[in-house]
Amino acid sequence: MKQEYDVIIVGGGPAGIFAALELVKRTGKILMIEKGKNLAERFCPSKDKHIPCITCKPCSIVCGWGGAGAFSDGKLTLSAEVGGFLDEYLSKDRLHKMIRYVDDIYLRFGAPEKVYGDDEEKITEIEKRAILANLRMIPSRIRHLGSGRTLEILQAMKEYLEGEGVEVALGTTCEELLVEAGEAVGVRTGRGEIYRGRYIIVGPGREGSEWLVAEGKRLGLNTKVNPVDIGVRVELPAEVLEPVTDVVYESKFIYYSRSFEDRVRTFCMCPYGEVVTENNDGLITVNGHSHAHKKTRNTNFALLVSKNFTEPFKEPITYGRYIAGLANLLGGGVLVQRLGDLQAGRRSNPERIKKGLVVPTLEEATPGDLSLVLPYRHLLAIMEMLEALDMIAPGVNSRNTLLYGVEVKFYSSRLNLSSNLETEIPNLFAVGDGAGVTRGLMQASISGVIVGSEIAKRLGQ
Repeated sequence: MKQEYDVIIVGGGPAGIFAALELVKRTGKILMIEKGKNLAERFCPSKDKHIPCITCKPCSIVCGWGGAGAFSDGKLTLSAEVGGFLDEYLSKDRLHKMIRYVDDIYLRFGAPEKVYGDDEEKITEIEKRAILANLRMIPSRIRHLGSGRTLEILQAMKEYLEGEGVEVALGTTCEELLVEAGEAVGVRTGRGEIYRGRYIIVGPGREGSEWLVAEGKRLGLNTKVNPVDIGVRVELPAEVLEPVTDVVYESKFIYYSRSFEDRVRTFCMCPYGEVVTENNDGLITVNGHSHAHKKTRNTNFALLVSKNFTEPFKEPITYGRYIAGLANLLGGGVLVQRLGDLQAGRRSNPERIKKGLVVPTLEEATPGDLSLVLPYRHLLAIMEMLEALDMIAPGVNSRNTLLYGVEVKFYSSRLNLSSNLETEIPNLFAVGDGAGVTRGLMQASISGVIVGSEIAKRLGQ
């Protein structure tokens, strides 16, 4: 590889990919650094053998070309109301235009034409039921890629970028961001290689958020503490939620708990999907997928409790890792519990799980007791939310419903960024979920476009 570039992009997730797509026609000197593997080499040996996670480093589920989004459910949320904080950096009008722009790019690379959430009459009926249950519904149109099709789209993007001259260094860790005379000038890899660039884009994904926080502290960058989202993955028969998922595919509901007024939200709903594990730097957490080409009999979704911390606490990632660590300590990985057992104050065991109507799609989860893991106010908020959702879709609050724990979203403390997502160090930009500015596929992709467009202007292209 060369040693000097116009642009160096750290991270091969959607934010980095879309930055490269925006730049590729305007400069030929782009290097992308990604610590994970190529798509064809990304597989989970634990899943294939139905054994507990063996903590591969890096984890192929969350690292590699396409980032964690490669094996995600692949939902493009065509709404400015959810998915991140980009409305704090640009106007709503511009954000709407960017959503359409990015959506068109996904379509060009193979996204399906079908969009969920256009039946206004049925959506209005669901909204009415939500109000009666003290829930706020955020209507949003969804283009669902599906886990299998997402891989195909990301592979097509990689082939296009490489065909246009972009250098992609897989299996390469960015160890350190290099700054000289107050400006970003390059990166040092884990193998000690030095690559210099006029502009540096950092999009390490959620898995790399802790590294970015540490680099920010080392470089003296100011940060804002983001909320930490901790909760469970809910699994139930697909028929229970079909009246909702057939209309909007992924429902966005928000609830404020009676006891503490903590914010609880549904996240990443996966109709006919499966529950999966993720290895976040040695911690095993839970997630969910819906595939484009195969279906299960279950639907799963996350219930996440958001907690804002005030001074002097500045380590939400550490807090989230601590909670996830408790589940790993008790169960050797992810715990699963029947809701009826949780309500009765007893742990689940294999026999009780087998008695239930829901067959777990995550076979390696350990039956246990989530009340020994989740803080009381989090657990109470989740149980209240399940009661509220039962008013919209009877059967959600069934004793047979399965809860997997824990699900944690490791959003980085947000760096102080300009409207173009440039840090306080000139020529150093931060994008995507790992930078704490986005929370999903669409806004992560948009953040890459914002930065790519700004750098192209500076390059005079």
